Amino acid sequence: MKNIRNFCIIAHIDHGKSTLADRLLEFTNTIQITEGQMLDDMDLERERGITIKSHAIQMEYQYKGEQYTLNLIDTPGHVDFSYEVSRSIAACEGALLVVDASQGVQAQTISNLYMALEHDLEIIPVVNKCDMPNAMPDEVEDEIVELLGCDRKDIIRASARTGLGVEEILNAIVERVPHPEGDEEAPLQALIFDSVFNSFRGIIAYFKVVNGVIHKGDKVKFFNTGKEYDADEVGVLKMDMVPKNELRTGDVGYIISGIKTSTEVRVGDTITHIARPCSQAISGFEEVKPMVFAGVYPISPEDYENLRASLEKLQLNDAALTFQAESSVALGFGFRCGFLGLLHMEIVQERLDREFDMDVITTVPNVSYNIYDKHGVMTEVHNPGSMPDPTTIDHIDEPYIRASIITATDYIGPIMTLCLGKRGELVKQEYVSGNRVEIYYDIPLGEIVIDFYDKLKSISKGYASFDYHPNGFRASKLIKLDILLNGEPVDALSTLTHESNAYDLGRRMCEKLKELIPRQQFDIAVQAAIGAKIIARETIKQVRKDVTAKCYGGDVSRKRKLLEKQKRGKKRMKQIGNVEVPQKAFLAVLKLD
Repeated sequence: MKNIRNFCIIAHIDHGKSTLADRLLEFTNTIQITEGQMLDDMDLERERGITIKSHAIQMEYQYKGEQYTLNLIDTPGHVDFSYEVSRSIAACEGALLVVDASQGVQAQTISNLYMALEHDLEIIPVVNKCDMPNAMPDEVEDEIVELLGCDRKDIIRASARTGLGVEEILNAIVERVPHPEGDEEAPLQALIFDSVFNSFRGIIAYFKVVNGVIHKGDKVKFFNTGKEYDADEVGVLKMDMVPKNELRTGDVGYIISGIKTSTEVRVGDTITHIARPCSQAISGFEEVKPMVFAGVYPISPEDYENLRASLEKLQLNDAALTFQAESSVALGFGFRCGFLGLLHMEIVQERLDREFDMDVITTVPNVSYNIYDKHGVMTEVHNPGSMPDPTTIDHIDEPYIRASIITATDYIGPIMTLCLGKRGELVKQEYVSGNRVEIYYDIPLGEIVIDFYDKLKSISKGYASFDYHPNGFRASKLIKLDILLNGEPVDALSTLTHESNAYDLGRRMCEKLKELIPRQQFDIAVQAAIGAKIIARETIKQVRKDVTAKCYGGDVSRKRKLLEKQKRGKKRMKQIGNVEVPQKAFLAVLKLD
């Protein structure tokens, strides 16, 4: 146990975590690097150049004549995947804090750092990309010293691309990161921090042994679900899974026990022996709180059960995804899914398509609201369609977030204008160093879920970084905006919005839908309504058939007679006609500018 080191790499997006992880693996001869980003093995990660999943891998390292086992967990940097980071941190004793020498400390760096400090991790600061022509290692070191209060000599200068400073980092991990604490004689306690589904072997759970020893063939049970299994195979994670006969305290590894149903494995559960169980589960593992909700519906109704199975398998690999069944008048049966943010939602949709071949329709994302009636009873509503009758509502509370934005002083004006436009309230602003400033805002979550991040990036020319955490609920004047097509409300397009935005939003949605809904044989009225009051209307004109082509010559009344006949047919069609709304129209509502 004295020679085990468990550590993770945390940083903002694009500061070079995955490249550094590759260098560490190459330096310790764990693998030959054949192509960039060996740990990011999902197609989506390669295409977008971001890390989506945490990846655990074990390395062997010789230091002063002794053999050390290093367990590395590479983590994502995007704010939408911060739950992956929190799980990785729970399984480690140390963390490499990587900061880009050309960009300095950014918002996500700070939030991940606080998460690591809460778990008492030993922090090793690394300034990466020191070989870049625009690197400013001295200024960045000043920022890190100010942030961490460490000595300058503790900061390691490195370049993951050229391999500079990699050996120094490995030595620092062995010297500074404490070895795992635990009792090998105690009953077995192992924390599950991730799991994957394998179609041949069932569900494979990844865990860290906190106390005790687990052997191959042991009879084990999962503490929270109470289910019992045989440990068919245990082992450690290299680039592939390597079976072992036993895993001792402090080891990170996997267990295969032929579990078939995905609901039996929960991230954060504790594994223990049946014969000698531990008295309590490992604590300190937080439940995930979804921020953005959207309906996910199969395109053809018979795929409903397949979609459920796909979501369950995806949930194993992405514990931040939550879902429950719901039905909609317009779209049939589907699921209400909770995501950590818009990027997370987009990635889940892509993975459903690629990994499970599921075509889905996703509704407009929204957040959860607390609605109080006249008797003071609260109901939580995730979907504008399930709102109670407006006459019974006393007031509605909406979730707020505390956003921290780090930017150069040149962009303070436009960023403040953007935040005020989203009903934000300035809390404070602090100068981080030189010309960099950190601005704190309280903003309603409903205002930022759609396009806030994109706008922030464009007005700051990509230099502002953004991070947020939930900050309670506040009462506000919200109203439900319905979209009617030929007098029928389309529940998938209804939204909850603030009074001040309602008229403008209703008008813009009608205009956008007029462009996107194809013309039919009859007129379609597109209306926006608040309760019974129509606030905007557009008409999609009918397509006329050229019925008078065969009627040439003669009196004009013959032509008119044919057109009257057509009009009567159209009127009948309008009474029974259905309007087809393409998927583009649902998504266009997100991109209203």
